[in-house]
Amino acid sequence: MKFEGRDIVSIRDFSREEIEHIMETTRVMEPLTKRGATMLQGRTLATLFFEPSTRTRMSFESAMQKLGGNCISIADPRTSSVEKGESLADTVRTVENYADLLVIRHPLDGSARMAAEMASVPVINAGSGAEEHPTQALLDLYTIQREVGRIDGLNIAFVGDLRYGRTVHSLAYGLANYDTTIHFISPESLRVRREVIDEVGQRVKVSETRDLNEALPKVDVLYVTRIQKERIPDPEEYEKVKGTYRIALETLRNAKSSMIVMHPLPRVDEIASEVDMTSNAKYFRQMWYGLVTRMALLALCLGAVE
Repeated sequence: MKFEGRDIVSIRDFSREEIEHIMETTRVMEPLTKRGATMLQGRTLATLFFEPSTRTRMSFESAMQKLGGNCISIADPRTSSVEKGESLADTVRTVENYADLLVIRHPLDGSARMAAEMASVPVINAGSGAEEHPTQALLDLYTIQREVGRIDGLNIAFVGDLRYGRTVHSLAYGLANYDTTIHFISPESLRVRREVIDEVGQRVKVSETRDLNEALPKVDVLYVTRIQKERIPDPEEYEKVKGTYRIALETLRNAKSSMIVMHPLPRVDEIASEVDMTSNAKYFRQMWYGLVTRMALLALCLGAVE
């Protein structure tokens, strides 16, 4: 099992054994968030973000710094040569001269795979179009493992925008490595992509419905996503589907008391703030697990740990 120098473009590139090794390494990283480390001293991370980001970009940069490394960044493409018409390929070829690893987010499908093919240093996909977000899937799996204590045997429901939600696609692919049952809950126009259903459904039990209340009593993990206005091409369609699902205290009364609620954030109005104080809410804890997961990935890809 070799991670040094490896690209992280899709969760589908990882076996269950590799995912569990990443989670074991992540557990080792937890105490280092307090005391720090020097294992990546002298190494440089470049974050290339061509779409807005709070959690992903900041957690990668914080992870690098906590391990003793340095960060350089394109956080706003308007301040880079992209504004002058430079291609993504040329940007990647340029920045790889300054960094030991690239983390990239881009609005076009296939962008991360292309960057990985162009670069001579490892590339981590921080979100490519509406395709995938593999490091989010890894931190989500780690959250479930830490908060529930297992992944095998769970009923996991995705609710919201399942067509454009790249976090949904990646986590569904990741969960297909385990003995899980997956429920996809969405408006008809935002159903999960057929290729996801076809692939994941060959390995685990899958169901689709529009009725949250029907599925909720059996759910162990409720993964809520916002309706992604910026990816829906027709504004009228967005108006039809916005606010379709809202998780409130009343919703939780129909669920198992042990059910955890997750969300990749940002949220709009799909989870009421009153849910934040319940024992079910794990979405802010999920963000901390994102930091330690990304510490583990940086350490593995740069060969600081095996």
